[in-house]
Amino acid sequence: MKNDIREYLGREFLLYDGGTGTYLQAHGLKAGELPEAWNRTHRETLIQMHTSFLEAGSHILLTNTFGANAGKLAGTGCDLKELITAGAENAREAVRRYRKSGAPQAGRPLFISLDIGPSGRLMEPYGDLSFETAYEWFREAAVYGEEAGADLVTIETMSDSYEVKAALLAVKENTKLPVFVTMVFDEGGRLLTGGEIRGTAALLEGLGADAIGLNCGLGPYQMEKLADTLLEATSLPVIINPNAGLPRCEGGRTVYDIGAGEFGAVMERIAGRGACVLGGCCGTTAEYIAETARRLQGRRPVRRAVEKRTLATSYSRCVEIGEDPVIIGERINPTGKKWLKQALMDGDTDRILKEAIREQEDGAHILDVNVGLPGLSEADTLRELIPALQAVTDLPLQIDTSDAEAMEQAARRYNGRPMYNSVNGKKESMEAVFPIVKKYGGVVVGLCLDEEGIPADAQGRVRIAKKIIDTAASYGIDKKDIVIDALALTVSADAGSAQTTLETLRRLKDELGVATVLGVSNISFGLPARETINAAFFAMALYNGLSCGIINPSSQAMRDSYDAYRALCGFDRNCGEYIARNAGRKTAAGAVQAGSAPGRQEAPAADAAAGSGRPAGATLRHAIEKGLIGEARSRTEELLGKDTPMGIIDGQLIPALDAVGKRFEQGTLFLPQLLMSADAAGAAFEAIRACLEKSGQKQEKKGTIVLATVKGDIHDIGKNIVKALLQNYGYEVLDLGKDVKPERVLEAVRDSGAPLAGLSALMTTTVAYMEETIALLKKERPQVRVMVGGAVLNAEYAASIGADFYGADAMASVRYAEELFSQGVFGG
Repeated sequence: MKNDIREYLGREFLLYDGGTGTYLQAHGLKAGELPEAWNRTHRETLIQMHTSFLEAGSHILLTNTFGANAGKLAGTGCDLKELITAGAENAREAVRRYRKSGAPQAGRPLFISLDIGPSGRLMEPYGDLSFETAYEWFREAAVYGEEAGADLVTIETMSDSYEVKAALLAVKENTKLPVFVTMVFDEGGRLLTGGEIRGTAALLEGLGADAIGLNCGLGPYQMEKLADTLLEATSLPVIINPNAGLPRCEGGRTVYDIGAGEFGAVMERIAGRGACVLGGCCGTTAEYIAETARRLQGRRPVRRAVEKRTLATSYSRCVEIGEDPVIIGERINPTGKKWLKQALMDGDTDRILKEAIREQEDGAHILDVNVGLPGLSEADTLRELIPALQAVTDLPLQIDTSDAEAMEQAARRYNGRPMYNSVNGKKESMEAVFPIVKKYGGVVVGLCLDEEGIPADAQGRVRIAKKIIDTAASYGIDKKDIVIDALALTVSADAGSAQTTLETLRRLKDELGVATVLGVSNISFGLPARETINAAFFAMALYNGLSCGIINPSSQAMRDSYDAYRALCGFDRNCGEYIARNAGRKTAAGAVQAGSAPGRQEAPAADAAAGSGRPAGATLRHAIEKGLIGEARSRTEELLGKDTPMGIIDGQLIPALDAVGKRFEQGTLFLPQLLMSADAAGAAFEAIRACLEKSGQKQEKKGTIVLATVKGDIHDIGKNIVKALLQNYGYEVLDLGKDVKPERVLEAVRDSGAPLAGLSALMTTTVAYMEETIALLKKERPQVRVMVGGAVLNAEYAASIGADFYGADAMASVRYAEELFSQGVFGG
């Protein structure tokens, strides 16, 4: 009977192996050659590699299947099942030989892990890979791996939280194997798509990963800093697999700047902080693993105490529900909103997206999303609306439905860790909702009602809350992932209802130690001047322990209550946010209050009530900055009757793209938002092109740029992002695709006369072809500038292979092109 690796987690140190690509390159793997094909053609080499890591002290061997998925293998002639089976057999044979050798440590627990790497494609809605397709690719690989005898699955080198969700679900839903996950963060602790460590850890923990961690991209020193953040963010076992430092090129080979001894010393420190699974990635050989094993010999992992936090996340934003109160925007709910009912029935998604943007701009932290209408399929509507909303707002969402099927459809498509509104104390409700929350992770709202209705007193409501918490625990859902709704009932029908709700809030906090939420405006149904009652009740609820208020963030009175409470209770340090919002605001008498910063203008009450208010997307520039594709197109068409195409481009399109680009460079906006803005700008450009073609004119281009992913490399995420941005800045881009030979790049540059070429590579095994391509261009077209990018590069490495510029991200490449062309470097 096989050992279960989960039995050893946290009890003793477990070591992964090192860099597979590094070993295979040293043993003859050519640049661009498919490493997984060696599972059949160089079987003995793979067995020797695995054996060398076993002799060094590894407990976990990764199969040579990093790129073995249907997407990457398409067109190679290789059979996926055959490569995965061969990869597992090679690792198993190495274990058999090692056991037979009688080495001193040969009897220790050893495990074969199916290695699943990223697809190499960008997920919808920002790229062309659908969630369902990615899921199927990963499902197929996982099933073959289990059939081949793998002991666990390691999903590694992931830089997109949505893709890792597809992979993790694919493994858990189709195999019985334990799943470890490691992600690639930059030095600032962000994924390519913007996720930060705390939110990503919460997502992976909620989805049921058995251990999570960091790998690739960084050396041990850089990863040591991030490890501390991860260790504080999760109670799961933590994995740390760094590269052997940072790469550079020497004599046409990729080498790394940290030796085995130094590597082992840093890994020993990381282990002392609490990581219990350690290993290496690019550049690490058996020597590195042996040094780490030597330093950890005879030691046990340290015990960690991790503070429990209630977290709701999107792909890039993490909201903690605790002492500092949170605003949940209530506007995307058709109850009492004719405009939203009509928009839902008409399929007018743009109207809903603009409302979401408005709520975010007005200060909401989480958005409630309710699409319940008679005759409308909630499941279908939420399945389409959730990704659309996440394309234009990075706020976490609250999935508001009583339909279990709709809730699950939305949870599956959601990128992050959502809130669910709601479950109640009825047996059928808990049986329907809790399995969804357990499967996908997230925070669930529990309503204080059950089969007997809503208790009239606080004691009855607290009793139901406790029942919900206890039942959730039986499903494996922690109390930290439950927020109880104390229920606000209209005070006009029951004069004591407000006091009952407030008492319930106090008792939920003091007796059960659970977070709370209220739909605040329910208190004032049937009364005039409802906003006055709502604002007063909101302030009272906050004082009595309310964690989350579901309110209209556009209501000035509600924001006044919220801002004043935070300032008075010390959550708003030095009253900075209060001052920023209210300085310069006019008083009732018309005087301007003291302060230096201009305040936000208050939306008319009638507009706020009607849901129109300040028109989000009122300008083309705003539409582009917010990624509203349909709005950008329609605004451009309107402007074309009033302004010239170049006036629109120079006056609104380019300034909008520049503003988005600056926020991206400052780290306040992330790749998904950058790409949605690019798509919106693209829609505006299409409208302009159509107008020009109709009039017989052509749009002038700033210049021509050739882009290519180098020979042997099939990853084109970075290249495609750069292409989209360059086109929107007015350049003609010749995209040669991926796996492009040096001669083809030269031919394209020569034929087009392009003065600038951009090359991309994601694999250490293909950087040699990048260097070869640069050398050929410099020889034949010395006047051509070459910019490069890719995860395996840095500025020093790029310079060492002859590149003129290293683009750390897509906007850096755009800025470089803008600088060269605007300064007339190319004679333009």
